[in-house]
Amino acid sequence: MSDHPRPSRKNHPVMPLYPDPPSRAGKTPPAGPSAGGPSVVRATLYRGGRKVSSPATPAETYRQLRADPDGMAWIGLQRPTAQEPHSLATEFGLHELVVEDALEAHQRPKPERYGDTLFVVLRAARYLDAPEEVDFGELHVFVGPGLLALGPEAVLYAVVDGYAPVVAGVQNDVDEIETEVFGGDPSVSRRIYELSREMAEFQRATRPLVGMLHGLMAGFAKHGTDEELQRYLRDVADHVTHISERVDGFRQPLTEILTVNATLVTQQQNAEMRALAEAGFEQNEEVKKISAWAAILFAPTLVGTIYGMDFDTMPELHWPLGYPFAVVLMAGVCASLYAVFKRKDWL
Repeated sequence: MSDHPRPSRKNHPVMPLYPDPPSRAGKTPPAGPSAGGPSVVRATLYRGGRKVSSPATPAETYRQLRADPDGMAWIGLQRPTAQEPHSLATEFGLHELVVEDALEAHQRPKPERYGDTLFVVLRAARYLDAPEEVDFGELHVFVGPGLLALGPEAVLYAVVDGYAPVVAGVQNDVDEIETEVFGGDPSVSRRIYELSREMAEFQRATRPLVGMLHGLMAGFAKHGTDEELQRYLRDVADHVTHISERVDGFRQPLTEILTVNATLVTQQQNAEMRALAEAGFEQNEEVKKISAWAAILFAPTLVGTIYGMDFDTMPELHWPLGYPFAVVLMAGVCASLYAVFKRKDWL
């Protein structure tokens, strides 16, 4: 967060505040003081655009800054304690409300003016090649009298310039997803969903910058902005507009890819269900044939089993026509059952 000096001082302090470390979309850890170490990320003193020293503490930075009226201090804080921003506010004459606003994490990019102090929220982004993910960070910048022409525009330019590799990485992801969708990769749906979430977060990071920069440019004459800074901000505005249009352009292809993927998945599921139904039908036909033949063969088996019990008193055994009758009976029953099953298309 960049901060402005007291009006009577010529020093140009720039103090970035990182409420949270970079994180994936929707997975930012809660704000609070960092555990196990100081929250000062970096404190550096510059003179004439060149690095002079790197004080270890804010107090040492204050001391060196007082001794060098033409210097500019960069004091970076990550998830500071409640006391540290108030110390900076006291040293550089910040309004109490702006400090409270700066300590509030998870804000959308915006400019807020508190008297002579301009408070700017920025969302940085970077593309991680290995996991193919987009990480987002939050940066709070204070801008005061004499500061705008010397430091914060570089912060804004660096943040916006960091969006280009993200756009390139996302474009590559979209191309890969299109290939995976038509290749039948089952995990592509999750990847589409996660990338869509990241693009929604990316939109929230870039879209407000367009209006914010146009608002700053509209105030060039009112605030007497330096010509060089005006050129910087116009260039940044062009970059932001281009990036915002590219990010907006990703949403529609991802939605269409998700729709196509859902259609392909439905078609695949229908094909699998049709194949299962056909297999079940064929299996059912085989079961019917087996059942029909089992019933047909059961009739002669039953007759043969009855007359094979070898009882002493079985009149048919001594009947001259007993054997032919049994054979004709078995054949008749089998023929009748065959005709019945054939008529029902079981055979």
